[in-house]
Amino acid sequence: IQDEIRQVPKIEKQQVPIQRVVEREVQIPQVQIIDEIVQVPVQREVQVPMVVKVQKVVDIPQVEIVEQDVYVPVQKHRHVPMVSVAQKFVDIPQVEFVDRVVHVPVQKEVQVPMISKQQKFVD
Repeated sequence: IQDEIRQVPKIEKQQVPIQRVVEREVQIPQVQIIDEIVQVPVQREVQVPMVVKVQKVVDIPQVEIVEQDVYVPVQKHRHVPMVSVAQKFVDIPQVEFVDRVVHVPVQKEVQVPMISKQQKFVD
């Protein structure tokens, strides 16, 4: 039996899908674009001065105290009486004058003509 076995190619049928173009209406949602203006802060570079502390070396002069003995002659003190003049404040009573206006009648001299009667004797 084995001598009779032959190899024969096998033919298989396959179904291959074919793509077809079909037109149909589809509703597509519309996209609305809204622009929004946003203020963006402006950034500037500013140079900031920097304070630097520098140590300065200062020469401090040294003070040297030299003590010397000095002879001071001894002086004698005598008490001398001294006259001093002192001011003394004294309270003096003040006299106050009060003026008063008094009305004094003024007398005027007026010349009044004087009439004298004389008798004449007629002869």
